[in-house]
Amino acid sequence: MQVKVAETAGFCYGVKRAVDMVQKALLEGRRIFTYGPIVHNEAVVEELAEKGVRIIDDRRMLCELLEKGELKGASVVIRSHGAPEEIFELIREKEPTAEIIDATCPNVKHIHKIVRERHAAGDQIAICGDPEHPEVRGILGQIGGDAMVLNTVRDCEALELPEDTRLCFVSQTTQSMTKFQDMVDILHKKRYYTNVINTICNATQRRQTEAAQLASECDAMLVIGGRNSSNTRKLYDICRSECERTYFIQSITDIKGTIDHSVRCVGITAGASTPKTIIEEVFKYVRDEF
Repeated sequence: MQVKVAETAGFCYGVKRAVDMVQKALLEGRRIFTYGPIVHNEAVVEELAEKGVRIIDDRRMLCELLEKGELKGASVVIRSHGAPEEIFELIREKEPTAEIIDATCPNVKHIHKIVRERHAAGDQIAICGDPEHPEVRGILGQIGGDAMVLNTVRDCEALELPEDTRLCFVSQTTQSMTKFQDMVDILHKKRYYTNVINTICNATQRRQTEAAQLASECDAMLVIGGRNSSNTRKLYDICRSECERTYFIQSITDIKGTIDHSVRCVGITAGASTPKTIIEEVFKYVRDEF
């Protein structure tokens, strides 16, 4: 059996940078909290928890910890998805002894800058993305939530604004390029003054293109990633459209029953929150067992 691994599989720059910042803080002996899981990968989160890293689930939990004084002298890491500006302000105001380590991905920071500037200029901001995703909530938090989030092409088709609306259209960094372009086409037909800024991460675009090509060449595809990972779910959908036998797995324990000996070529790709060690484990397991 032939086993092919996508070149772009695994940690993206932003996720690796965030994890490295946590690891550095651990080596310096700091007491660490992360605002939300540092990555959408259960194995990585569990490993960090064993080293003492605690997760602040949401704003409510943050307020409780601040009120109890548990963040005194601690380090609070803002994950690569970013966070609303009010979270930074709340920590600085309520616990000035706490250190904020901002691990927001530079690509996400770029979107923050765009929406603040265009909102200040009077544009209506629209975001292609999942309204429940932490990256999108962080973008919304830069302008007090004064933006529209379009999660599906149908959302875009249903949009009704005056024809002379000045619209600034950006995207969550991990969105599908195909969906983003479909939405752009619809917005142009509605005759808005649309300023389209493609903020999908280049690494995401390469990962998706490569995954589609690999899936078209293989009899079966394994897509590795955390169940809560948005970019991994999109990779799965892309691969599934090219290869019917596509499976979403988190580790080698999920492979049982997915591949039989009639499969001649297996492709492997992984989401941006999947560490190299898990990809290597899956590769070796498939190579040796089948």
